[in-house]
Amino acid sequence: MVASVFHLAPVPPVGSRGVLDGPEGRHAVMVRRTAVGDRIVLSDGRGALATVEVTGTARDALDFVVDDVRTVPEPTPPVTVVQALPKSDRAELAVETATEAGVDVVVPWQASRCVSRWSGPKADKGVAKWRHAALAAAKQSRRARFPEVTDLASTADVLDLVAGCVHDGGVALALHESAREPLADAGLRSASRIVLIVGPEGGLSDEELAALTAAGARPTVLGPTVLRTSTAASVALGAIGVLTDRWSGGSPLAVPPSKHPTE
Repeated sequence: MVASVFHLAPVPPVGSRGVLDGPEGRHAVMVRRTAVGDRIVLSDGRGALATVEVTGTARDALDFVVDDVRTVPEPTPPVTVVQALPKSDRAELAVETATEAGVDVVVPWQASRCVSRWSGPKADKGVAKWRHAALAAAKQSRRARFPEVTDLASTADVLDLVAGCVHDGGVALALHESAREPLADAGLRSASRIVLIVGPEGGLSDEELAALTAAGARPTVLGPTVLRTSTAASVALGAIGVLTDRWSGGSPLAVPPSKHPTE
């Protein structure tokens, strides 16, 4: 059985008792209908997981005892997605689907052809929405490690990220429909890390593609069809999961037998 996941940091040690309250406790009790005797998983979002048994519930909190604590290692190679800002109605969808597919870091990027424009307070608000979407999707998809969403990046920031990735033995891929190299030929299994660049609705401009290539990114075609910017990253992440060892194991959230059996 794979249990529901709730966020709690730090994760308490084995044998300890604790309380899950606040928004997470309210969601567990009121929305997920968690009851006494149920077993759930608490995650700190950084790989530490605690399997706990619920010993009591209130309207917006639950009591628990910790049965098991374990740490899930980081996936390798780590994947950063540079996501050009989609239109507002699809921006959070891009983050949600990338999170479900396993992204480690999401970098919001103000590309030249982005319809959506973030500046000043709007940038802070947009980043906050993306972080909330990533957290919700990470719990829904039962991830042990929650992705990081960085502050808004400029093109200069992205070029520095690409250059650093390549310098460290990583692979940077700029998805583009005119590219000749397929994703399967990018040598991902031996990469120290991967940076995946997804353009906006209008695609990467010629100037951006040239600058990314000069910084070390490889123009790459994902497949025979043109995907929306809000779904391209998740499709690519699925392919990366198969082409590397990232998806080689099963779910880390399978719940071990209860240490408090009913007599």
